[in-house]
Amino acid sequence: QDKKQPLINQIYVHSFDIDAPRWDQSTFMGRLKHFFNITDCRTAVLPDSRLDEAKALVESCRAGSVPPGTTEEQLHYAKKLYDSAFHPDTGDRMNIIGRMSFQVPGGMAITGCMLQFYRTVPAVVFWQWVNQSFNALVNYTNRNAASPITPKQIGVAYITATSTALATAVGLNLYTKKAPPLVARWVPFAAVASANCVNIPMMRQQEILNGIAVTDENGNKLGHSKVAAVKGITQVVISRITMAAPGMIILPIIMQRLEKYKFMQRITFLHGPIQVMMVGAFLIFMVPAACSLFPQRW
Repeated sequence: QDKKQPLINQIYVHSFDIDAPRWDQSTFMGRLKHFFNITDCRTAVLPDSRLDEAKALVESCRAGSVPPGTTEEQLHYAKKLYDSAFHPDTGDRMNIIGRMSFQVPGGMAITGCMLQFYRTVPAVVFWQWVNQSFNALVNYTNRNAASPITPKQIGVAYITATSTALATAVGLNLYTKKAPPLVARWVPFAAVASANCVNIPMMRQQEILNGIAVTDENGNKLGHSKVAAVKGITQVVISRITMAAPGMIILPIIMQRLEKYKFMQRITFLHGPIQVMMVGAFLIFMVPAACSLFPQRW
């Protein structure tokens, strides 16, 4: 019996469908497990050589040629690295800042600074610009490669989204000078939400203009649909806003209460790092949760 077991395992691995979802993607919990897996920020620090090895193993499995001794767990881990670092349409390795696995470290640093430096117009302008530059890169990196966008369209999308964020943030910042302090702390979220409503549709405008490919349950292409493109992009906008909402809405309330204590008043230089770490705690859960709100296929 023991001698037969390795052979049975090898036969199973050779018939392993590496592109089949590991968890049921028709349920929220199944999608949550999937996105917890591929948004794991630890994968963002792996060297390119390790990612290329994972890609090679995934491609070998797809071709039905799995190296001897490969286990099912190794195949799952290789697919995790592949999904986290390579574009699903082109198979090209994505830049590290644009990967979903970089959303937690990148998002926590920028969001923490937006929440900390909100009092002066120059600080608001600078951090909103940094955030929109980050968002533009993420949106471009995760674009639908089947609907290419020109450099001019990328530039217009970037300028429009950044202008929207700055106008919202600066306008509300000036408007809330006489409002309760907590209201001013919520200005960064209003700017981020409004900019997402512009940035994402602009960056993926080709999908809206030309439609996206529609397939049946077996993957056979049926045609292109503009309605599906609008629906998909709308869901992305909702997901991105949901991703940021808890940290940018709840954290200001927490910080306002904490700042009343004397020990917090003695360590004002640590308020920024504290907010960065607290935003990270929110994003570790909210990045996969927001991505799981809607099915990836309808």
